[in-house]
Amino acid sequence: MSVVTDSYPAAVLWDMDGTLVDTEPYWLTAEEELVAAWGGVWTHEDGLQLVGSGLERSALIFQSRGVHLTVAEIIDTLTDRVMGQISEHVPWRPGVRELLRELKQAGIPTAVVTMSVRRMAEHVVNSLGFDAFDTIVSGDQVDNPKPHPDPYLEAARRLGVDPAHCVAIEDSEPGVASAVAAGASTIAVPLHIPLPPSPAYALWSSLDGVTLADLAAVHAGEVRS
Repeated sequence: MSVVTDSYPAAVLWDMDGTLVDTEPYWLTAEEELVAAWGGVWTHEDGLQLVGSGLERSALIFQSRGVHLTVAEIIDTLTDRVMGQISEHVPWRPGVRELLRELKQAGIPTAVVTMSVRRMAEHVVNSLGFDAFDTIVSGDQVDNPKPHPDPYLEAARRLGVDPAHCVAIEDSEPGVASAVAAGASTIAVPLHIPLPPSPAYALWSSLDGVTLADLAAVHAGEVRS
């Protein structure tokens, strides 16, 4: 039963990698193996430079490191390797599943807004065990990836809501920039790369224990650091 009130956001828009799930170590493993297969070296610091980036841009960087595959082949290779690791263990971030259940119970629409491809996003979402999301906007469905606002604007359009009435949850600088540019009330929960405080977004250390009331407070301008 829906219990939506005027004080609640019209929708909550979620990044996936680093926000819903801590897949960055999985991506790093896939990246290291890919570059090594072509005789190169890929470091942890190299991987951090790609956090939050679109996969097509990342593929071009791998090509510049000597990976002689097409952009599509690079994306498929990395995605398959990450999905294989997720199949063994889904690394949910603390508090995520509890908050998603509360949003579902309250009737708040939700979307995944990710630069991963749709089949991987569906793989993660289906692992939740309940129907948590109303739509998925993936990197292979938008022309302009994060930090452009288009992914979040598209999610709001699909849900039929004003992006200014939404809360977005992100972990990376490109993702935060995308959500802020779209006009959403943005919560940054950095994981692998710190983000500086800013009046443009709320900066939280974790979603553990976070409730719908906390999201509503951010949406109302009562930013909690």
